[in-house]
Amino acid sequence: MANTREPILKPIPILSLRPTQMTVGMREVKEKRKRWREHKSDRKRAELLGRHMIPVVHGPDDRYYVVDHHHLARALHDEGVKDVLVTVIGDLTMVAPDAFWGVMDNKRWVYPYDASGERRHFKQLPKSVADLGDDPFRSLAGELRRAGGFAKDTTPFSEFLWADFLRRKISRKHVEENFAKAMEKGLAWVRSKDAIYLPGWCGPASDD
Repeated sequence: MANTREPILKPIPILSLRPTQMTVGMREVKEKRKRWREHKSDRKRAELLGRHMIPVVHGPDDRYYVVDHHHLARALHDEGVKDVLVTVIGDLTMVAPDAFWGVMDNKRWVYPYDASGERRHFKQLPKSVADLGDDPFRSLAGELRRAGGFAKDTTPFSEFLWADFLRRKISRKHVEENFAKAMEKGLAWVRSKDAIYLPGWCGPASDD
């Protein structure tokens, strides 16, 4: 049965939200901060927050765990926003605390991989969005999707799967020092047959 998304109309403090991933693409966070600043009026900012409620799982400790929009949550925090509206996509308040992360993992609501693509213990997940680390390959993957390199997909954490693929093809130093060149290389890789197993793969334009 599909989850019912229930908006919580009372504001939730951003810093009380618990991440379910270890990293974000800080380049992407900066872009979201820029777009937020372009909304000058309180009304426009309120409309933006209303259209982009943060999807969360309500946990057994009465905490809310972010399962998407980590970049937006981090951007809003960095811009000084204190509270956000959330949408509950899952109620796990009845789950025993020691079983919680196993259930989250089974439902693919958590992605405990670090900036090197290595799986970590759930205890090592950041305690707030302010503690999210930077994975430049996540930024590269997001930019390649927007450039048409691959299609947006409903697979959970799909852009992290692409980031991990790119991590094995392009050096981190190259991404950090020459993002435009990394985009050129990345575009060729994401359209190659090597990436055929990844969600949203669009493939080469032709076989010529």
